Amino acid sequence: MSFATGVPTVGVTDLEDGDFLLDVREDDEWKSGHAEGALHIPISEFVARYGELTEAAPQDGRVHVICRSGGRSAQVTMYLVQQGVDAVNVAGGMQMWESAGRSVVTDDGQPGHVL
Repeated sequence: MSFATGVPTVGVTDLEDGDFLLDVREDDEWKSGHAEGALHIPISEFVARYGELTEAAPQDGRVHVICRSGGRSAQVTMYLVQQGVDAVNVAGGMQMWESAGRSVVTDDGQPGHVL
């Protein structure tokens, strides 16, 4: 884990199957393709829907925050850290996820792509 610009950050290759992933991209990006099993709360709705994260996130686990390239997820990561949540930004976001050969799916489980 590194702390690029003060934000705790991990690389896509550091993630293991079963790690909790929070996708903060907008609805059109999510529908195009996302990591299977990720929780989707768009950054534009994040504060209003924060309770969904606290219900879904593992109580003693880390929240890995991802967006398209890492900018929006860094903002959400910093917010979560300020709330006392063990959160890290996924460097390179879904673009790096896809280029690393990780699975990208649509809501119906079909192969997707990153916008």
